[in-house]
Order: sequence, then C-alpha cells, then structure tokens
Amino acid sequence: MNLIAGFFENFPSENIVTTLKWSLIVGLLVVGFFGTFLPVIPGTTMIFAGAVIHYFTMGMEASGLAWQGLVFIGILYVTSLILDGISGAIGAKWFGSSKWGIIGAILGGIIGIFFSIPGLIIGPIVGVFLFEVLFAKKEVKEASNSTIGTVVGGLAGIAARVILALGMIAWYVGDVFVVN
Repeated sequence: MNLIAGFFENFPSENIVTTLKWSLIVGLLVVGFFGTFLPVIPGTTMIFAGAVIHYFTMGMEASGLAWQGLVFIGILYVTSLILDGISGAIGAKWFGSSKWGIIGAILGGIIGIFFSIPGLIIGPIVGVFLFEVLFAKKEVKEASNSTIGTVVGGLAGIAARVILALGMIAWYVGDVFVVN
C-alpha cells in the first residue's frame, strides 16, 4: 500500500483527476466507436456520454466543446437511435414486405432485445418471416425475400450507425481541439 501512496505523491492530485477524466472520455469514445459494430454495446450512446461527461467535468466554458457542438452530437445520437429501430423494417419493405412483415420485424427486434446478441440478430428475421407467412398469407419464397430485406436493412443500419458515430467523434474532436 505504501508503494501506491508513494507513487501518487509524485503527482499533484489535480493532474491525477484530469488524467482520469481524459481516460474515461477517450475510453468511452473508442469503445463506443467499436460498439457501433456490435449490437450488444450501445456505441453511439457511449460516444454521446463521453461528450457530455467532457462538457460538464472539464467545465462548460473551459472544455472547448461549445454547447452547440454538444447539441449537434446529440442530434446525430438521436438519429442513430431512430435508424437502429427502423433499418430492418425499411429493408424488409424495400424487398417487398407487407405491413405485416414490417410489424413482425419491429416486434421481433423488441423481443430479440431480451435474448442478447443472437436475439437482436435473429428476432427481426424470424418476426418478418412468421408475420409474412401467418398474417400476410404469403408463400415461403415471398416471405423469404422479405426476410432477406430485413438482413440487408440491418446491415445498412450498421453502416449508417458507423457513419453517424464517426460524425459524432469528428465533431467532438474538431470542436474541442481545432475550433476552440
């Protein structure tokens, strides 16, 4: 224990706190970006949290992050949440799904949340297929096309989420280190 105490005596406590703040913020940004590829990690939520923590813990004026920048990052964050929720349904519709298939994709996604990563991936796919067959009375081949659309929409949603995450990080870095 004395070794640890002796180590921290060499650093003023203010520097330690600042280092811990920056470590937390950079960690949230990096893990958040990689989280945009994985459905189990709330990527854009972590990026937004990093920006908010930076803004309030570094001092609003001294942080270098303008409130307008924080609002813009928030808008990108809300956009990513909306795209997450509807990307599979949009893909299903684009591939000829009926309203029942879209409802199935949304419900399958909601139910899939409770079953971790496999549920998040499989839920909308199964939902579209079952609703197309059971309620829209489509043949298996037509229902399969709608299911493929759900997969394509999900992949497009991931790509859009990555682009939005990059936009959030770029705006943060630009506002903190370049503009201010």
